[in-house]
Amino acid sequence: MRVEHDFLGEREIPDNVYYGVQTLRGVENFHITGIPIGLATSFIAALGYVKKAAALANRDLGVIDPMIANAICQACDAIIAGHFHDQFVVDVIQGGAGTSTNMNANEVIANVALEYLGKPKGMYDVVHPNDHVNLSQSTNDAYPTAFRLSLYAEIGKLIAALAALQQSFARKGAEFKDVIKMGRTQLQDAVPMTLGQEFESFAVNIGEDVRRLEEARALITEVNLGATAIGTSINAPEGYPALAVKYLADITGVPVMLSHNLIEATWDTGAYVQVSGVLKRVAVKLSKICNDLRLLSSGPRCGFNEINLPPMQPGSSIMPGKVNPVIPEVVNQVCYLVIGNDVTVTFAAEAGQLQLNVMEPVLAYCLFQSIETLTRASTTLRELCIDGITANAEHARNMVMNSIGIVTALNPILGYEATAAIAKEAFETGGSVIDIARATGLLDDDKINEIFSIENLMHPKFIR
Repeated sequence: MRVEHDFLGEREIPDNVYYGVQTLRGVENFHITGIPIGLATSFIAALGYVKKAAALANRDLGVIDPMIANAICQACDAIIAGHFHDQFVVDVIQGGAGTSTNMNANEVIANVALEYLGKPKGMYDVVHPNDHVNLSQSTNDAYPTAFRLSLYAEIGKLIAALAALQQSFARKGAEFKDVIKMGRTQLQDAVPMTLGQEFESFAVNIGEDVRRLEEARALITEVNLGATAIGTSINAPEGYPALAVKYLADITGVPVMLSHNLIEATWDTGAYVQVSGVLKRVAVKLSKICNDLRLLSSGPRCGFNEINLPPMQPGSSIMPGKVNPVIPEVVNQVCYLVIGNDVTVTFAAEAGQLQLNVMEPVLAYCLFQSIETLTRASTTLRELCIDGITANAEHARNMVMNSIGIVTALNPILGYEATAAIAKEAFETGGSVIDIARATGLLDDDKINEIFSIENLMHPKFIR
């Protein structure tokens, strides 16, 4: 054991851990989710980048010994590479606007740096968590800057997953381009279309959301590093904010830029609201697509049965042979989670007071959870469902030819009233629209064949 102290008193710390007394207090205070911040690996790496950029700027400005700065940078590089993440042990949701997370990083980096210098853990007169690792910083600029860096990376993963899903739908659109089926509105028969058109519309829809995510991601590249406590840059040397952000952009490759007004940037959480809103948009639309997949595959004998989803597992503990659409179902549930998280983000963003919003930990928790689960859900949907979908082409074609909806094609020739009469007779007698139209004597066989050809039903042209 080693003894560490803060202004609340002394505590014993196991000597095999790299965190210190302030982290210990955070662990003791916040038993909330049971999820340690170390599991948010991109966030921990982002903290390493922020602390490294700060150390480099402080070194250049002459406010820290280059030897100490270099040791801090070495420690940050190790964390960025994925080491010591098990030492980030505070709960992801915490009071204090993320101070426990920031101090967890400061203490781990300080103790790793001490080891690189050949010193024992806790020798803070050589490398101090606050005086050296946290130099020219506050939780109020270090935490949100790391949060934004991590969001940038995680959104990038979601964009890639959605783009791959978009391509999967597009491939199915091409595969099914000649499969005629019935389009539906209000769950009622409407007019014919192709299954390929339906799947292509799914692809286009997801592509739109990819572009919205790219737009939202651009908003989070504005950071307040150097703002320190409330945006006045107290305790930071002249030129530090711009230099630290320049280093941050250089070492991460992320186009971060310093906010024009650091006071506003320190309390504003509008970019998070925007990102969350786009995530909700993705969730709503993806869930709608999954609803459609479930409907189109319903049956197999007493439903639409236009497509077959890959059978993934037995669907019942009592009904033999039943197979459920489990992949679209799980994606639906992820989407509901994301929609709920957006409500939390909205309230947490609104809850800021004066010069700070202390609710960023729950903002981070919700946004990371939404992005990660959507990313996994998109990949799962693509790999275990969309890529394996097949069409029941003959069944879909028979439903079209036996439907009443194809009567709509007669409107330009016979007019609405005469066409409605044909539809009514077909509905009441169960007869074929084509046969009833032929029996009226209003159209010759050539015209009927032209109107109700498969090609014209799939790709209708105006016929009079």
